[in-house]
Amino acid sequence: MSLAEPLASDGVTSSRAGRPTKSLMLFAGRSHPALAEAIAEKLNVSVTPQTALEFANGEIFVRFNESVRGCDAFVLQSHDRPINEWLMEQLIMVDALKRASAKRITAVLPFYPYARQDKKHRGREPISARLVADLLRTAGADRLMTMDLHTAQIQGFFDGPVDHLFAMPILADHIRRRYVGRDLAVVSPDSGRVRLAEQWADALGGTSLAFIHKTRDPLRPNEAVANRVVGDVMGRTCVVIDDMIDTGGTVAAGVRELLAAGASDVLIAATHAVMSEPARERLSACGVREVIVTDTLPLSEHKRFPQLTVLSVAPLIARAIREVFGDGSVTSLFDGRS
Repeated sequence: MSLAEPLASDGVTSSRAGRPTKSLMLFAGRSHPALAEAIAEKLNVSVTPQTALEFANGEIFVRFNESVRGCDAFVLQSHDRPINEWLMEQLIMVDALKRASAKRITAVLPFYPYARQDKKHRGREPISARLVADLLRTAGADRLMTMDLHTAQIQGFFDGPVDHLFAMPILADHIRRRYVGRDLAVVSPDSGRVRLAEQWADALGGTSLAFIHKTRDPLRPNEAVANRVVGDVMGRTCVVIDDMIDTGGTVAAGVRELLAAGASDVLIAATHAVMSEPARERLSACGVREVIVTDTLPLSEHKRFPQLTVLSVAPLIARAIREVFGDGSVTSLFDGRS
C-alpha cells in the first residue's frame, strides 16, 4: 500500500485480486487523546468509540461500541502517570479485542513502560520490562509497535514481531534546519550511548563527538553525578542526546559541565519527555538554549517552559501503522536502519 493512499473514512480498504476486504481500526486508551486524534487524522480514520470507566473499587471496564470482528486492530496507549492504570487499561482493551474476534492486534506503545527495568543489577530483582511484554502477549497482542526503547534488547522480550521506531530523524531535522551553519558537537550523556551519538553525528552531517562521564548508584534511582566532559567542546554548540528526560537532574548537570568546558551553546534532544518533578525547574534554570522532545507522552502546561520545543510523532506512527496494515516494511521508513 502506498503511504499516500488514503484509507476510507471507516478504515476499510477495498479487496484486491480476489482477496477479502481488510479493515484497519484504531483504538486508543485515555492517557493521550491528542496524539490519538493526530494519528487518526493522518490515517484518515476515526478513533473507534468505546465506553471506558472505573468502578468504585478502582477496577477498569472497557467496551467497544461497534463490531471489531475480523479487523486489523491497533491499540494505542501512552504510558504516563498513572502508569500502572494505563498499562492495565491497555491490557484490558487488548483482551476485549481478542475475545471479540479481532483478526490481528498490534499494541502501540510510543513509550514502553518499565523499560529501565530491563535487567537484574543485583539478586532478587525483577526484570519488569520482560513482564510487560509477557502480559501484552498473554492478553492477546500479536505484535508490538514502540519508539526508542531504553535498550534494544527489550525487542527480544516479546514473543512476536516488534516494530521499533526511531525519533532521531524528526529531532535531527529540526536541529539541522534551526542551527544551520553552527559548529555542532553531539554529546552522549554517558559512555554507554556513544554508539547512538555516532548515529546522531552522521545524521547531523558528521559532527564531532563527546561524552559526559558520570557515576550512578543503583540504590538511588533518578540520581547520577556528572563528573567531567570527555572530548573537545570549546566554542561548539553541543547537542546532548538521550532517549528520555525524567527528573532532569543528570542532563541539567551535564549542561552546566559543558558550558563550563567552553561550549558556546547547549541543546538537549530526547524522545520521551517524562518530566517528573522537578524537571521543569532544573531544565529552565540550567543554561540550556533549547530542549527538543517529542509528544510520545502528554505534556501538561505545568511541565512546559520557554526553552521547550515539542515535535509530533503522529506522522511517523501513522506511516508505520500503514506499513504494518499493508504488510509493508517498517524498516524502510528509516533508510534501512534496523
